Amino acid sequence: MATSRKSNFNDFLPLMAEKLGGDGLIGELCKGFQLLMDRDKGVITFQSLKKNSALLGLQDLTDDDLRSMLKEGDFDGDGALNQMEFCVLMFRLSPELMEQSQFFLEEALHQEFKDSDFSL
Repeated sequence: MATSRKSNFNDFLPLMAEKLGGDGLIGELCKGFQLLMDRDKGVITFQSLKKNSALLGLQDLTDDDLRSMLKEGDFDGDGALNQMEFCVLMFRLSPELMEQSQFFLEEALHQEFKDSDFSL
């Protein structure tokens, strides 16, 4: 059942990145974080994710799916997602955007080496 849900997932982050640019995409991710976070704690908790997930079209996710998302993105082990963890998770869940990011990083590094006349 989880595989069919995953195969129906539409990855809109690359389109958003193309339309909004890097700063605009980060701004939209921050807005998404604000929608999902627990207002009192300032982080996304299981309860806030469960309560607010329908706002982002995630109403079909099970409790186990939501817990898995939190666990995957929770780098500091506190059981919640801060804004940075949320943004990193969104990028990680977008394979196409990750590929584009790697391409842009490689291009930037290549240009930096070229500009500094650094040769390998």
